[in-house]
Amino acid sequence: MTSKQRAYLNKLAANEKAVLSVGKEGVTPEFINALDEVLEKRELVKITFQKNSPYQSKDMAQTIAERTNSEIVSSLGRKLVFFRVSKTNNKIII
Repeated sequence: MTSKQRAYLNKLAANEKAVLSVGKEGVTPEFINALDEVLEKRELVKITFQKNSPYQSKDMAQTIAERTNSEIVSSLGRKLVFFRVSKTNNKIII
């Protein structure tokens, strides 16, 4: 992904609210499955790490991206944005 594509996706995600959040349980298989489903529907997903989460968002970003076959668009504070092209419903053209 080029920096221009990343900037475009980051701009689209700026006004979106977080769809999922990581709590004290961390990144569970159920969380990965939920994120996988949301990525398939929306392609661009913002998640947050709650204050009570024992994990740091930057540490877990790469793990989440690998498990969902997505790309990290941005990582700022406790918020992460992921992108993956949908197999059935391609909405965002980059």
